[in-house]
Amino acid sequence: MAEAIMFWAIPAFFLLIGIELVAARVMGRAVYRANDAIASLSLGVMSQVAGVFTKAFTIGIYAVAVEHVALFELSATSPWVWIAGLVLYDFCYYWLHRAGHEVNLLWAAHVVHHQSERYNLTTALRQTSSGALFGWVFYLPMAVLGFPLEVFAVVAVIDLLYQFWIHTELVPKLGWFDRVFASPSNHRAHHAVNERYLDKNYGGLFILWDRLFGTFVEEDDADPVVYGTRAPLRSFNPLWANLEVYAALWRDTWRTARWRDRLRLWFGKPGWRPADLARLDPKPAFDIGRAEYDPPASRALTAYVLANFALLLVPAVQFRVTAGAMPAWQTGGYALGLVASLVVLGAVMERKPWAEPLEALRWVLMVAGFIAALA
Repeated sequence: MAEAIMFWAIPAFFLLIGIELVAARVMGRAVYRANDAIASLSLGVMSQVAGVFTKAFTIGIYAVAVEHVALFELSATSPWVWIAGLVLYDFCYYWLHRAGHEVNLLWAAHVVHHQSERYNLTTALRQTSSGALFGWVFYLPMAVLGFPLEVFAVVAVIDLLYQFWIHTELVPKLGWFDRVFASPSNHRAHHAVNERYLDKNYGGLFILWDRLFGTFVEEDDADPVVYGTRAPLRSFNPLWANLEVYAALWRDTWRTARWRDRLRLWFGKPGWRPADLARLDPKPAFDIGRAEYDPPASRALTAYVLANFALLLVPAVQFRVTAGAMPAWQTGGYALGLVASLVVLGAVMERKPWAEPLEALRWVLMVAGFIAALA
């Protein structure tokens, strides 16, 4: 059921993105930038590809836990179980989301969602490919209490779908609604790099958790939100976007002298570095006025990348639907081809010197694969 809901939500996502794009232009708001939006959507596709392989974490572990350690046997036919499940899921999500900003290992996965320097509905689809590796731990309380797997899977999708619409600059403050629920205003503050907003407003459905646990901040028109991360990605490569913080952590772990610092690098707060590395290899000071990463590209090049990305959506959706019926080698090869295509298109947008020959090779391999499939 959860898979079906997500499948039918995809066209709705793109319809709403189109509506927001038109509305922004009518209002004279510079909300979208083509290369940034394509990069965000590429990360969304990549997360769906990765989801085929991480399903054992997102669903499998929960299924085993609810079967073997549940204290109660809750019924999926009770509406109260569904309501309580949704509230409890959002409570667990709050703590996962908060830990994703307070623990480096979890930030390495969550950072993907914050890398965009624009804030629009494509940002909502900018999702991590590695978050499932550790995120499942935070939902085990639901399994222990006996919430059925079906309830867990569906309320997880509901919570995720709700968060789509709050990624917009076009919806203003909503009065009492902002005080109870996660809203566009609340979530804009969450995505900000401004000092006053940093690490606040973690709730996915309810903002009440933030008010209860002291992590709420109200968006202030006198301090306009600046989006992105304090260590900007400056790349449209979706693979690197997922790996950049992990790579930095491994590099610092290798170079620092003390074992205690090596452990703290992974489990300490993002941004912390051992004294020896801070002295020998200082990071540049954060500049909130920095220019956005926007490599120059002609309209023709942008249109080419956009058209090719649209073409990739067809095999990406097919892969997500049919991956379970494929042999392992075919699943792996299909996923590798999709990820490589996204990486190459990102390089084309950045005008990398190696992008054009790889793009030509990509087309040769795609055509050959299509002919082989028809044979």
